[in-house]
Amino acid sequence: MKIAVVTDSTAYLSPKQIEKYNIHIVPIPVIIDGKTYQEGVDITTGQFFDNLRMSESFPSTSQPPIGELVQMYENLGDQGYDAVISIHLAATISGLYNTLKTIVAPQVKNIKVIPFDSKITVMLMGNMVIEAARMAQHGETTTTILSRLEHLRETADEYFVVDDLQNLVRGGRLSNASAFIGSVLKIKPILTFDEETDKIVAFDKVRSSKRALKRVEGLFDEKVKKLDYPVRMIIIHANDEEAAQDWKQKLTKQYPEHPIDISYFGPVIGTHLGEKALALAWMEDIDNY
Repeated sequence: MKIAVVTDSTAYLSPKQIEKYNIHIVPIPVIIDGKTYQEGVDITTGQFFDNLRMSESFPSTSQPPIGELVQMYENLGDQGYDAVISIHLAATISGLYNTLKTIVAPQVKNIKVIPFDSKITVMLMGNMVIEAARMAQHGETTTTILSRLEHLRETADEYFVVDDLQNLVRGGRLSNASAFIGSVLKIKPILTFDEETDKIVAFDKVRSSKRALKRVEGLFDEKVKKLDYPVRMIIIHANDEEAAQDWKQKLTKQYPEHPIDISYFGPVIGTHLGEKALALAWMEDIDNY
């Protein structure tokens, strides 16, 4: 069976990774002041944050057109693929997964479309996509690949430190916003994906960025001690690579046994988290298991 792997632009994979593993990307639209951009196609992350600072209205995101999605899958079928595993950002923050499952997949007749809810996004999802693509290249079945994805999904964890909650509150992506609204006295909210609901929740609030990052390090330390598999760490930043590099330098000394990657929040996720957000994420190391 020939299997294709599709994901959306919030996986934030590099062009090299996309080419090496033959991954197909669905761009997510971002709307700024009435103009629509395709993430990763006609707007860079730097351009997005420049536009965000000057925008007159709050940016928003939308789903790709259904017709374009159907056409993409049909094209894969025409290329000789028998099935496509389509891995996407959490259904709790986007309707794309449910649209694929209920509307798009039933319309495609020449290839089996299998949507998969990563229950996460960014490079955590990106690592799932890479693993699925590797397995497809080695001739694994859809059942085996999906089982592996489900396992990896359970190992993914993360904490976000944001400057304030205004973007998430206005975008409706924060489930317990009422308890944490307000960014006075330099309070830095710490967010995570709730393990039971898979929704973004405010976990804690700490006074100052330095203390917030220290708190996240402590949370990671508590959790990683309980794990029985090798872990890969990811520092993710919203247009603040200098802060990410500084944090990586510190964490490399603290956790020399864990590889650490640096990734970023692009336009779609940056719309909700805002500029200067930082996150520490981790999951089973797909290169060492």
